[in-house]
Amino acid sequence: MTRYYIIVDGRVQGVGFRYRMGMLAADLNLTGWVRNLSNGMVDMEIQGAEGDVAAFLSELRRGRDRFIRIDDVSVKRKAPVDGEDRFRVRY
Repeated sequence: MTRYYIIVDGRVQGVGFRYRMGMLAADLNLTGWVRNLSNGMVDMEIQGAEGDVAAFLSELRRGRDRFIRIDDVSVKRKAPVDGEDRFRVRY
């Protein structure tokens, strides 16, 4: 089990980015959260099996959406959180 804290810079607010990350996390059976920051970036924590988290990060960096633009992704390993049962969009 691995967990990462991620900050994404680019055109990631108002374009369905959080929803897309939630769907991707659900498809990969990952837990965590995602939220908008006041500076226009988005941050999130993602947790799951190493291979599934790697697939999430790979898809995130691709940014395959005509409205979303990923300029920079910062990733930092964190300690796993026990008892987390799903991925949530925070407001």
